[in-house]
Amino acid sequence: YNDNRGELTAIYHYSNSHPVYNYATQSAPFVYVGDGSVREFGDFALGTTSYLPVDNEMVYRDMRTGELKKTNLYDASQNRGSEFTLMNNYTWDNGLNWKTVMKYDHSLGSLVYQTPMSLDQNEAGINYLYEAVDGSMQPYTGEYVQSRMSCLNRGFIDSFMFTTELSRKVNNSTWRLGLNEWYYDVDYTSSTTMYDQSVPMDGSYPVRLYNADYATYSGRTYAGSGCYYDFNKNASEYYKGHENKLALYFTHDWDITDKLNLYYGARLEYQALRGENAAVTNANGEYVGRFANYYLGATAPDGTKIAPTSMSYDWLNYALTAAVTYKLTKEFGFTGDFTYITQHPKIENFAPATLPNTDKISVPLGRAGIYYNNEWLSLTSLFSYISKTNNNSTLNLQHKTAAGQTEIMAAPLNYDIKTLGWTTDVVARPFKGFDLHFLFTYQKPTYKKYETSVTFSDGYVGSINATGNIVAEIPEVIVEIDPSYMITKDLKIWTSFRYFSKTYANINDAYYFNGRWETFGGLNWQVNKKLALGCTVVNFLNQTGAKGSIAGAELIEKEDAGQYAGHVMAGSYIRPFTVEFSASLKF
Repeated sequence: YNDNRGELTAIYHYSNSHPVYNYATQSAPFVYVGDGSVREFGDFALGTTSYLPVDNEMVYRDMRTGELKKTNLYDASQNRGSEFTLMNNYTWDNGLNWKTVMKYDHSLGSLVYQTPMSLDQNEAGINYLYEAVDGSMQPYTGEYVQSRMSCLNRGFIDSFMFTTELSRKVNNSTWRLGLNEWYYDVDYTSSTTMYDQSVPMDGSYPVRLYNADYATYSGRTYAGSGCYYDFNKNASEYYKGHENKLALYFTHDWDITDKLNLYYGARLEYQALRGENAAVTNANGEYVGRFANYYLGATAPDGTKIAPTSMSYDWLNYALTAAVTYKLTKEFGFTGDFTYITQHPKIENFAPATLPNTDKISVPLGRAGIYYNNEWLSLTSLFSYISKTNNNSTLNLQHKTAAGQTEIMAAPLNYDIKTLGWTTDVVARPFKGFDLHFLFTYQKPTYKKYETSVTFSDGYVGSINATGNIVAEIPEVIVEIDPSYMITKDLKIWTSFRYFSKTYANINDAYYFNGRWETFGGLNWQVNKKLALGCTVVNFLNQTGAKGSIAGAELIEKEDAGQYAGHVMAGSYIRPFTVEFSASLKF
């Protein structure tokens, strides 16, 4: 509008999805050899065999009402949203530019974890039954039993985001002045439930196991049978309320000379948090942990009534940043930047049974290095340092009691983290149509002040001191090689080879997985201005193996890891060979 000085955009976006595969299906049993490798458990193929019972049902106790309810994986993973966006961009004749973005989102957010916990041998004295195809209950004689925790996370969310910014280029510099207003309102619970399942060596679907001795609810018609237990005892969560962030920021991008550029900025934010959670204290002022059949309105074993606890906080956060680039020649130069950010806990940090550490969170980040650019090569190499204080987290620790039953307790903790790193990024174009991207990263993220403990029902104290350990699941070396070639101006073929070095599979760095390659490739065809087609192949070299963490291994120490060589364990795995086709139509 106004002779193209301004542009106004209005967008409505609706989504409705059920991503059942994200955290529910990506686990499998395997044999941990002990040298960083794994082998498949019988005929159970990693990545292509299901480790979930075929019925996909879940019975849980509603955290808000205490009602027993039944759902399934599809319904419990629903995400639905209606989003309205307005964007305005206007430039005056004097070069002053004004940008405004306003967004409102009304949504239902869900995420289902079906986390494997302890994997134990089927011991004598535990009378496990399973439902056969004909509906009869039969004794389970398999060698292993897998316990599994279902976490049904669901939030009802209303959020509003508004940003307005003025900017202007004056001679050899550009300045920006902006305002953020971010409002987030949520009503969230995570209900948890436990069940046991078989661990089939023949690759068949697992079956749920029933044990009337300690199960608390039977979802079946078989008299006296039980399947689900320990409702909301482990990782159940609750919070309801809103947080508002109002911030003012500015930046200045300044070419001091033809060779020297300076960029700097600052942001000041007011954060207000109001609402309630379920961090309940007893008569002695001690936090009441989760227990079986926990919900708002329940009575704890010590007689404490579980009721919402109000929370109200006001904080000031700030961020400072500066970057400098010096061009030694037209193609070669030095670059460096430093950012210092302060934060405070977000509303989701108030979900567990205890209040989080509400002290200031500090995140300093510094980088320095060189760059080189010419017609066919672009190279950047940087050394970096980053740390973060007062991370709030919760661990689910497992222990087998004297009675032979696996008990899971939630242990909240607060810790720091830091890492040094070196990254080199190269993009080469040696001849027309061919691009080669190469990325090398070396890093060593370590825990600081990582200590927590929990007392189990039999008096055993499970403690962790991971201070100085390398962060679990994070490789020290990452290599990425991405060649691509434009066969024609509309047809592109590409591949990606990614290497991840040795990673630790538990917090105590007792278990580990050897380095691995992951491969991707594809073909993209822009048929015309409206239609684009694509084909992507995941893991075209058909590698197999485990990755991530090993379920139930948090309390295993380094000196004890050797005795578990050759044991059957459960965890996540490398994506299997997959072919994906896509089509995009624009009109």
